[in-house]
Amino acid sequence: MTATSSNSKPSTSKVATKKTATKKEVPGISEDVISELSKEINSMLSFAVYNGIIVNTEVNTLIQNSNVDDLINAHNLLCKNIAPATPKSIGFTKQLNQDSNGKSIFKKLPLLRNLILLALFFLVAYIATGMTTEVNNDSLDKGMMNNSGVPLLLNVVYLGSVAGLGVLFYLLKDVSTSLKNGSLIPENAISYLSQIILGIIAGLIMSEIIAFYTSDPQKINLFNKSVLALIGGFSSDAIFSILQGIINRIKNIFLTPNPSN
Repeated sequence: MTATSSNSKPSTSKVATKKTATKKEVPGISEDVISELSKEINSMLSFAVYNGIIVNTEVNTLIQNSNVDDLINAHNLLCKNIAPATPKSIGFTKQLNQDSNGKSIFKKLPLLRNLILLALFFLVAYIATGMTTEVNNDSLDKGMMNNSGVPLLLNVVYLGSVAGLGVLFYLLKDVSTSLKNGSLIPENAISYLSQIILGIIAGLIMSEIIAFYTSDPQKINLFNKSVLALIGGFSSDAIFSILQGIINRIKNIFLTPNPSN
């Protein structure tokens, strides 16, 4: 009888395993996220105080309560106060300053160094191709359609270098502004590379295609094509937006349903 009664009782380990399996996780914000939220709030406050940015005084009350809702509201208020800087850009700037160890700005920020080197490269290409006899008013007037061989290559390199100088002029100014505002992030290096390529393409489009369709061919000269290439490189975003707008209008013409149907 004793053996029978002992076998009828479930073991303690089995009961504990069953309770653990049936236990549900409580949904909510993890402690890691709350800790990261508090860290970013302190980082933004430090940035605002250091740069003399006016901070909403409601943040103090919200932080003292240490409630998740209050922390989120404090985070939102601080993001508005320090804009265009962000917690990510503040962390990146702080890391650059910590890792400097007496380094020059070019070693501390490779992005700026690479942009300056590219600007010098385009400047040398512009001067070198501009000094050749193949690059002149007559050869530029012919455009890509009527040129061939070495003259075509030199003219394309000339216009591409002018467009490259235009886009580098814009990007160097943008980097300077981002450093001043504390809004520089690591992803800028990738976006700037694509923007350089788009700027060169936009400069060639502006100088060759648009100039090609002017009413008076005699007005297409070295100055006009150079200016168009420079404008195309500097305003590659605007050129892309214009072309995208034209494409969207064409799509709307063909995709708009016919009311008669």
